[in-house]
Amino acid sequence: MRTIRHRAAAVAASALVAGLALTACGTGESSAGKDFGAAGASVSTPPPAEQQTQGDEKQQTPADQISSDANAAPKTNPGAHSGTGTSTNSGTGTTTGNSKSGTTKYTACTGDNTKVKISKVSRPINHLLLTVTNTGNKNCDAYYAPALRFDDAQAPTQVIEDSKPQAVVTLAPGESAYASIPLGGDGAPDIPVSELTVYFTGRANQGSVGSPSAPLTLPAGTQISDSTSVTYWQREMADALTW
Repeated sequence: MRTIRHRAAAVAASALVAGLALTACGTGESSAGKDFGAAGASVSTPPPAEQQTQGDEKQQTPADQISSDANAAPKTNPGAHSGTGTSTNSGTGTTTGNSKSGTTKYTACTGDNTKVKISKVSRPINHLLLTVTNTGNKNCDAYYAPALRFDDAQAPTQVIEDSKPQAVVTLAPGESAYASIPLGGDGAPDIPVSELTVYFTGRANQGSVGSPSAPLTLPAGTQISDSTSVTYWQREMADALTW
């Protein structure tokens, strides 16, 4: 009887262990399934909206790139011509200007390529007339007004600005230009002089260029005053004597 009871107890204990093991095995599979499902959800879930925005900010769209290129500073072409002309005065009476069409040379009238003559006129009274003639073999330009030096005078002779012509007087070989010298101006001439030297102005109007004229002997009895003046070079003698 003891043996039968022990076996019955052993069988009951085995059955209880098997039931517990079966129950534990089923619970483990469910947990694993839930864990896998959670892992899958973690892989497929998109990142938060804030992370997406930060990522988009780091990447420039094609439209943004076009806008950036349009706002960028333009690149300059070092070989392109600006079209702006530049002038340099050599100090010898020849000025060179660069332009789109090439290089143009301007030759000033100076004592090197001209002959200057001084004469006294009857009308208007107290006036002298300067005549400059191109003795060279190419055109020269008579710029601005002649700069005059009577004897050893240090002060420059004043220029009549209202006599400025509409264009620079260009002289072909053999042609002449004129300038008048009102001796009295606003006062009576009372300073005796005997000699005159004429200096020429360049295109840049920055002092004289080239050689001055040879000293000219003034008409006998010539007198100047503190207000003696000179006109711009004129194409016509009558225009010079208007002043």
